[in-house]
Amino acid sequence: MESPRDILKRHGLRPKHSWGQNFLGDADALQSIADALELREGEPVVELGPGLGHLTRFLAATGAQVTAVERDRDMVAVLEKEAIPGVRVVSGNAATVDFAQVAGVPEIALVGNLPYHLTSSILFQVLAQRAHISRAVFTLQKEVVVRLAAEPGNRDYGLLTVLLGLHFDVEEVLTLEAWRFHPPPKVDSAVVRLTRLASPRAPLVDEARFTRLVKAGFAQRRKTLINSLKSDKGLAKPDVLLAALQTAGVDPGRRAETLSPAEFAAIERALGPVTAMAPPPPDAPEPDSEADADDAS
Repeated sequence: MESPRDILKRHGLRPKHSWGQNFLGDADALQSIADALELREGEPVVELGPGLGHLTRFLAATGAQVTAVERDRDMVAVLEKEAIPGVRVVSGNAATVDFAQVAGVPEIALVGNLPYHLTSSILFQVLAQRAHISRAVFTLQKEVVVRLAAEPGNRDYGLLTVLLGLHFDVEEVLTLEAWRFHPPPKVDSAVVRLTRLASPRAPLVDEARFTRLVKAGFAQRRKTLINSLKSDKGLAKPDVLLAALQTAGVDPGRRAETLSPAEFAAIERALGPVTAMAPPPPDAPEPDSEADADDAS
């Protein structure tokens, strides 16, 4: 296979560092990523950020229907010139696109090498669009994958660990050393597989309230759970929060990182019917913020 360096040179291009472009051209690694998706012939798969089309070729070789979504116009031009058989190239932003809609089908598999600055945003899109995603395989920074796959009680365990863990099986597939990429990033990467569960690990009354509850729990993760939850004054009154913890059988003196997704869900259910909630406090982390990426993704 032609190396990323040679393809870039042939097209008169250089990697865009500001876009987090690190191209993977290692055939063994690419085959492992394609294998992790377990694609069936004719199955629709959406690739986010195909770049120069290295992984795209391995996906197409499975006989799957590949839709490659790329926002860099230079990379779109490369992909169109390369004209990989069985691949449809779409210009779009992976952080905002409707994954199933861009493929024109109700359900898809999802794959991509995600730049760090877009990781949190795309993972929240996966959560929002999970009904249309059977599974996803992503190449991410190693430390991010460690956090996503962490168990309760681990310092790496955080917001996205809980939110994804309620709806997906999350497993690390393999580690990719920095030297495998062009140009080599400063840190190693890893591949993570998300497999959607047939039903959530625990029922909820309201998904939005669950997300807000977990966010509040991790907003001040060094504090006890009850004190962290009280920091979002619009979530519920302190006495209601305390009663919900007691109903759910969760010690208010625990910290958020010790709770399983099912325990967070039990607290959310114990809050009862949803009433109008005040907006979150201004200093509350937003889903795609660096704070969330640092603490939870």
